[in-house]
Amino acid sequence: MAHVLLEQMLAARGAAQVQVRSGGVAHWARDGMIPSLDARLALREEGIYLAEDGIASTALAHHPEVIEAADLILTMTGEQKAVVAAFAGARGKPVLTLRELAGESGDIGDPAAQGEEVFRACRDEIKRCLEKAIDPMLGLLRKGRG
Repeated sequence: MAHVLLEQMLAARGAAQVQVRSGGVAHWARDGMIPSLDARLALREEGIYLAEDGIASTALAHHPEVIEAADLILTMTGEQKAVVAAFAGARGKPVLTLRELAGESGDIGDPAAQGEEVFRACRDEIKRCLEKAIDPMLGLLRKGRG
């Protein structure tokens, strides 16, 4: 959900050239994992119609080049942040939780297998944090490229 919400916000700000990638670090992360039906339904309520195969996740343990190519890495939890920061390709790059970038603390938990209401709440939290974080994010990206 964060992936497509961020893409939508970037496009609205004229920054659609910023590439967004989704990756997983959990032991069950697999290449080609597709968004769940609950995630797609929660996004549809926001006017985002994402096909089942509209985006696919990447297992970062098998594709360190994704981390190496990143200018900024956002995670949903502190645990994910620690895992990603341990990759050699993350050295010297900003690795932050979404809440940190929004000026807050805490994690945004995975709503998997918890039903539509939990997905809606997670979507709303991601969206709220992204709205607070988008300007700092664009500033970091400009700084990293400048």
